[in-house]
Amino acid sequence: MGRIIVIANQKGGVGKTTTAVNLAACMAAAGRASLLVDLDPQGNATSGLGIDRNSLDLTVYHSLVDGVPLREVMKPTLMDNLKMIPSNKELVGAEVELVSAPHREFRLKSQLEAFRDEFEFIFIDCPPSLGLLTLNGLVAADGVMITLQCEYYALEGLSELLHTIVLVRDNLNPQLRLQGVLLTMYQYTNLSRQVVDDVRAHLGQKVYDTVIPRNVTLSEAPSFGKPVIFYDLKSAGARAYLALAREVLSRG
Repeated sequence: MGRIIVIANQKGGVGKTTTAVNLAACMAAAGRASLLVDLDPQGNATSGLGIDRNSLDLTVYHSLVDGVPLREVMKPTLMDNLKMIPSNKELVGAEVELVSAPHREFRLKSQLEAFRDEFEFIFIDCPPSLGLLTLNGLVAADGVMITLQCEYYALEGLSELLHTIVLVRDNLNPQLRLQGVLLTMYQYTNLSRQVVDDVRAHLGQKVYDTVIPRNVTLSEAPSFGKPVIFYDLKSAGARAYLALAREVLSRG
């Protein structure tokens, strides 16, 4: 059975999409059939895999709102082992249109379950909020990976997200668990080191050993529509995400 991992944080700019794209690509490169679901109306995960988000006839919006099968929305990528469920700005309307819809929290889950036998890993990239789109991701997932930027305010808002995970587990998805916390945008400064120490002191083994550095290559790769391992395999960013993929596999 495939594992569904949602990548979430209500703060923006903390490496969610970068992690979703590059972790999915690293898993695919390791021979693990993977699917990336873009649940963010910005569609950055979509363009980060080389798909023109402005020329799409069908996106995840049509699956959530109109019930179009995800199979019809799915797109190939430059990797045989990696498929994509794309998104674009149309998804903004889903939050409003689903408010009165029956089983609105289960729209994504009901469609993704059919792919568990086809993909070993299904990654869901969420928007920077705790709204209905993120809730759909949490209800569909087995585990939550939280990306946490190595900055002074890193722990602010984390308790709210952890509380949301508990609420979803208690009321909507009993299987949901905290997959792990990934520290991102690390710089070799005293501040970054202090943040890492503080987070590890608070969360212990839930924090991944792998730390993602602030790396210009990670910022450049999306503009070429490529995961970093295809843009510059020798970069610090590529090495970090390959290490993360190995760690995720080893943790089970």
